[in-house]
Amino acid sequence: MTRGKFEGIQACADERGVIAAAAMDQRGSLKNAIARVHDRQIDDGALTEFKIAVTRILSRYSSAVLMDPEYGLPALEQRAHDTGVLLAYEKSGYDMNARGRLPALLDLWNVRRLKEAGANAIKLLLYYNPFDDPRITEYKHVFVERVGAECAANDIALFLEPIAYDDRMDVRSLEFARVKPRYVSAAMEEFSKPQYQVDVLMVEVPVLAQHVEGMRAFRGEKAYDRKEAMELFRQAASVARRPFIYLSAGMSVDVLTETLELAGESDVPFAGLLCGRATWQDSLPIYGQKGLAALEAWLEDRGVRNLQTLNQAVNEGASPWWTIYGGLEQIEVV
Repeated sequence: MTRGKFEGIQACADERGVIAAAAMDQRGSLKNAIARVHDRQIDDGALTEFKIAVTRILSRYSSAVLMDPEYGLPALEQRAHDTGVLLAYEKSGYDMNARGRLPALLDLWNVRRLKEAGANAIKLLLYYNPFDDPRITEYKHVFVERVGAECAANDIALFLEPIAYDDRMDVRSLEFARVKPRYVSAAMEEFSKPQYQVDVLMVEVPVLAQHVEGMRAFRGEKAYDRKEAMELFRQAASVARRPFIYLSAGMSVDVLTETLELAGESDVPFAGLLCGRATWQDSLPIYGQKGLAALEAWLEDRGVRNLQTLNQAVNEGASPWWTIYGGLEQIEVV
């Protein structure tokens, strides 16, 4: 592994080699959410102000912060000094009028510029259906190869976030719950291949907690029981050839904590968590109705407690990122 990639991953991990990253790279969706609670249009300054507050307070309990370079660079100046930086490279969202949720990169940024802006690693989100039209999947494969090559040329780590979808199904449905393990596993296997030059996979858990019979989050429609879900965790992990961390994927703190506990019980070598909305989304009405000071007070209390709860679950279940390579001593840094 090259020095830049190795040091970039290490910068995003804690002293044990576990990644506990806070996500604050939401752009359009976050701006719309803030506007809804303000009940009026807001300017870009409110978005940046929110990011600064969350980063300043929650980065003290995070090994890394995921940020966008469009609105979030001022927030990085407020992060805890030993917190690593992941910078997003993709445009927010996707073209609703084009088939395939095709990815696109930020117009005014490249990997060199992101690195110069303070990135320890580059993050790339990719909506990925491995069973879509082969022309669409091949387009996405080439796209990731290009970004991987650019990261390699700049000697910086690439964190890839493949998000499972199928336009024929609601991703929260029982129907999707039954196929999601195959979608997640296929993405983990595909992007572990060397041609993509991905260093860390940021993946969804392979099950939907609300469809796991025996979990507190179960809502009555069974796709699998706890024992079957644990085996699905193990099957997905078995095809990974790169370190992987799990995404909070919009789960509440309670559901996410229980899901991480299930992952730990499954004895899979996940290397940590990227968590965004679960920790701070309940603060949006506070910010909208009462302003910045009330937001900061909420974050110092409830936000910190949310993050500490999740960190405990990560600490109990996660393994160092180098576990998948057989140990730190098995990595030759060149």
